[in-house]
Amino acid sequence: MGPFISGWPDHLRKPKVPLQLHHVRRPNMRGFQHSRFRQTVGIPIPESSRESPTATTSRGFAKGGVFANFSGHAELLFQSKNTNVEMWIDNVSLQPFTMEQWRSHQKERIHWEHKRKVTFQVKYANKTAVKGATVSIKQIQSSIPFGCSMNHHILESSAYQNWFTSRFKYTTFTNEMKWYSTEIIQGHEDYTIADAMVRFAKRNGISIRGHNIFWDDPRYQQPWVKNLSPNDSRKAAAKRINSVVSRYAGQLIAWDVMNENLHFSFHEDKLGVNASAEYFSRAFQLHPKTRLFMNEFNTIEDRRDEAASPANYKRILEQILSYPGNKEILAGISVQGDFSYGQPDLAYMRASLDILASTGLPIWLTEVSLDAGPNQAEYLEQVLREGRSHPGVEGIIMFAGPEIAGFNVTTLADKDFKNTPAGDVGDKLIDEWKFTIAEGSIEVSLFHGDYNITVKNLVNLVTLARAAV
Repeated sequence: MGPFISGWPDHLRKPKVPLQLHHVRRPNMRGFQHSRFRQTVGIPIPESSRESPTATTSRGFAKGGVFANFSGHAELLFQSKNTNVEMWIDNVSLQPFTMEQWRSHQKERIHWEHKRKVTFQVKYANKTAVKGATVSIKQIQSSIPFGCSMNHHILESSAYQNWFTSRFKYTTFTNEMKWYSTEIIQGHEDYTIADAMVRFAKRNGISIRGHNIFWDDPRYQQPWVKNLSPNDSRKAAAKRINSVVSRYAGQLIAWDVMNENLHFSFHEDKLGVNASAEYFSRAFQLHPKTRLFMNEFNTIEDRRDEAASPANYKRILEQILSYPGNKEILAGISVQGDFSYGQPDLAYMRASLDILASTGLPIWLTEVSLDAGPNQAEYLEQVLREGRSHPGVEGIIMFAGPEIAGFNVTTLADKDFKNTPAGDVGDKLIDEWKFTIAEGSIEVSLFHGDYNITVKNLVNLVTLARAAV
């Protein structure tokens, strides 16, 4: 088998066993082009792993992984685009993991990052123990957001409403807040549907991520926006951001300020290279308490997409935040997690999240979806568990829903609201990632969140309390 030069050979498209590569030193690597290294073996290299070069030597450490579904001889190719560089690789170690071992590690990380051991002592006011007391604990709010997108069909269907509210407390609207939905005709803003969806969410205690203020893909611009001169484009964009951010100020937990600006550049082509930075600046001025995100696809999904690599994501976000006036922005990282058909590359996903987490900013997976296929539910569970287990990930939103709402890629419920296999995965993880009820416990391990605590003694006196873990 030949070396991996430009992605996986066709027969390696559906790998099964993740391998971790670690302890790699790179002497004499001035000018090394890391993008080819990532593309070849699927291992992003964190900035923190690179030592500063001297006149003759640069040394570093890389850790990552690849998936493979074969046995036998294989070659790892380390390649630089700089022909003047001589590379030396030593101390390479490959550690195999079965999927069962990988899952076990995920569970350990979830337990370590998201649970805390709590001890209850029931005493009278004089500090003597209450004999025979029982303690009941029920979680009322998880501190780790796990939600699902929704669209305008929820306003028309009580069944959709009941299905959603019985499961999720976090959401993103699929299209209803986007510019092409609120100002189809220039000068005629219409927030009727978005407003109604916000009211529905607020009535049911559902937190909303705003999506999005601007989208850099030219295919999703209104015809009148495409035809504006640069000067008129600037005026229209200013009106748009002032309108939508002011309208929902204090009602959203976040805004995707710019969508997919690593792949596209509609606004930069119109207004200059600082367009995204200027939009972040204005959104911050309008509501400085809302966390602002740059939303992108393929950053954790596909190692072959160099434009969306985690290193490039970091670079562009750092440029935005270094723009004058943006230093104090409450920023975050949003990566979509929209995986195409086949086995997700969990090793690359983990390594990419490691790089993004090195910024210290909270990460959200904002549009988790898996293409339809015989193993969709299995792969969806793998991605959700990997995201949940990473300490840098603050929240997860699935781009999914019931069939009647038009979710035909990752469908969670059929037209009668009966679960699909993917829906079963969602429900299973919702149940697994919350603490239901424990009675008579003295010491218990709880997921972070808010709890109602009920204490009963032998004469049936009841004490209620609320606690955050």
